[in-house]
Amino acid sequence: MNKKLLSLLFLAVPFFTFAQEKGLDQKIDEAFGNATGWFVEIIFYQIPFTDTVSIYWVLFPLILGALYFTFYFNFINFKGFFTSINIVRGKYDDLEGRVDHNVEIAKSKFTDEDDNPDTIRIEGHEGEVSHFQALTAALSATVGLGNIAGVAIAVSIGGAGATFWMIVAGFLGMASKFVECTLGVKYRDIEDDGTVYGGPMYYLTKGLKNKTLGKILAALFAIFVIGGSFGGGNMFQVNQAFQLVENITGGSESFIHGKGWLFGLVMAILVGIVIIGGIKKIAKVTDKIVPFMVAIYVAASLFVIFANYNMIGDAFAQIFNGAFSPEGIAGGAVGVLVQGFRRAAFSNEAGIGSASIAHSAVKTKYAASEGMVALLEPFIDTVVVCTMTALVLIITGNVAAENASLNDAQAILLTSGAFESAISWFPYVLTVAVVLFAFSSMISWSYYGFQGWVYLFGRSKKMEYTYKVIFCVFVVIGAAASLGSVIGFSDAMVFAMMVPNMIGLIILAPKVKEELNKYMSAIKSKSE
Repeated sequence: MNKKLLSLLFLAVPFFTFAQEKGLDQKIDEAFGNATGWFVEIIFYQIPFTDTVSIYWVLFPLILGALYFTFYFNFINFKGFFTSINIVRGKYDDLEGRVDHNVEIAKSKFTDEDDNPDTIRIEGHEGEVSHFQALTAALSATVGLGNIAGVAIAVSIGGAGATFWMIVAGFLGMASKFVECTLGVKYRDIEDDGTVYGGPMYYLTKGLKNKTLGKILAALFAIFVIGGSFGGGNMFQVNQAFQLVENITGGSESFIHGKGWLFGLVMAILVGIVIIGGIKKIAKVTDKIVPFMVAIYVAASLFVIFANYNMIGDAFAQIFNGAFSPEGIAGGAVGVLVQGFRRAAFSNEAGIGSASIAHSAVKTKYAASEGMVALLEPFIDTVVVCTMTALVLIITGNVAAENASLNDAQAILLTSGAFESAISWFPYVLTVAVVLFAFSSMISWSYYGFQGWVYLFGRSKKMEYTYKVIFCVFVVIGAAASLGSVIGFSDAMVFAMMVPNMIGLIILAPKVKEELNKYMSAIKSKSE
């Protein structure tokens, strides 16, 4: 299979170079934009709030849903924080019936308490990856270019005060992640060979009493997640990574200038090698890459911050004053709030449903245990990494209204320049980090799209390899072509995932509370 994959990629190279030379990608982009523009406009429709501020409608269900879950689960995002860390540390592994990997475990099927005969459980050793691996696999899809470029754009538009609301939205998003990832484990399928299939497709189909509604919502989600995996989770990632590599190696004078296809081919081969192995192989890669790249990025951020320690107090003053200032850069306090919430929602994807696919593969008997682990994700992604980026930009004086019109590639260079002002050689490290961010995002999104694909087309090896080959081909296309409308459409599909997912989360919240009570009772019994 690996040989077939490589052959297809090499055969595709002449087409990509021809497309780039002849401008075919621009023609495709224009035609695609004309055909799909209506969908993008619907998903990213902005509701006018004031003369200068418009709010994406998709933010309302995401933020209001997160607020509802925060209260419904009695501030689980705060009260459950240290319990979540203990779960990742393995403190409660014995509680979950964890056993040695080499021990043969008898598998048994039984009917779920909600009368869902399709639900398959395996006593003892359930799932494919550990809590930590599931967390890093999900984090690898969210910690990425949005934390670097997106934050730069957000603080340029909304000012330093946007950082405050970004942090607030990150804390609220922890509750949404808890709900969707608990449901992902509760309603997952586990095959006889131990392969896990999970995510919104399954809890919408099995959990909702109205089975017709559930199947329609599940099918919509599957379509959206496939589209999102090819564009925002693939083409956009590799395209932005290539632009930064090209810039750091000389721009138009770079030895790889105009050779995006070659960069894409290398990335496609690396991605293909990993994703052929499924979630276990993906998790083995992400549990090494994610901690490393987050640690490097945070360490560099702290170095810049403490190198300018005399400006730390002023930076926090700008954040808190700007959060409520009626003289904000973009329409006052409302504009600042909107930018902060928008960046947080676009970065950590809480409520979108994608992360529940990765978390559903965890080894556990208690669904709520993984929900607790998942709530750490928005904290790391938004409260820690995004805030670090914002502080570096504020301290180095890179928060300016004229930067508001920057695109993602330009915003990355702005952030790179901010780090360079304190660490001269850091742009090279940041380039490596961005490539790793992009690579890890692609391998995790390939798993998300694959789960949607097999839900629609069946769990055969033929369907599996068909999707993975197509995904790798799109890696090359993304690096070689300028398909802005295709990526815009894909981004719209990512946020369209929120619609069916949020409906399911609200309806199934009582089931999540039952799972939480069950798990907390087990922890209490253990400690007595």
